[in-house]
Amino acid sequence: MKNVILIAPPAAGKGTLSKLLSERLGYVSLSTGDILRERANEDDDLKMMMKTGKLIDDDTVFEALKAKLNKLGDTPYILDGFPRTVKQAVMYDELLKSMDKELGVVIYLDVDKEELKNRVVTRLVCPKCKASYSIRNEKLLPKKQGFCDSCDVELVQREDDKEEVFNMRYEEYLEKTAPLIEYYEEKGVLNRISETEADKVYEVASRMVK
Repeated sequence: MKNVILIAPPAAGKGTLSKLLSERLGYVSLSTGDILRERANEDDDLKMMMKTGKLIDDDTVFEALKAKLNKLGDTPYILDGFPRTVKQAVMYDELLKSMDKELGVVIYLDVDKEELKNRVVTRLVCPKCKASYSIRNEKLLPKKQGFCDSCDVELVQREDDKEEVFNMRYEEYLEKTAPLIEYYEEKGVLNRISETEADKVYEVASRMVK
């Protein structure tokens, strides 16, 4: 299996795809937040930086990432939401070269903005188990209207699932991520998936990584 960099706008299904690849193909999903928290258990300076909310510099992030990749060995992994900038992408290329590892495949979930917005504003979540439902998608409707199937707790709309918040997050995503998409496109490693159903997205992605 090829290692994966996963790029996607808000609500495109990045978490769902990552989960399916992990469950069905044995991938390990990596986020820089999780990597840094794990590293902080062995590094008091980093632990203090994270406690006080200080910005973690790229060199520190990449040291933590390198240590994690060494531990993983040949286990295939997914980088979820990282790299975030072209600078980080170049640093990641250099890290892989120093470790004699292949880049793998870059998957971009290319979903229309209106589709994403509709997903967000019609999404309901369980405040207890965090399960996600939809009031427009029949496959994601709760069995009992307004209540979680597992917990029987009343479903809520998250504060960041409001239209104005989504628009702000989407614009920020475009500003930061568009250069990254162009970077990987020019390298010839960007793979676009425009499907919207989770199972179809997985089917396409699973062919890309083999």
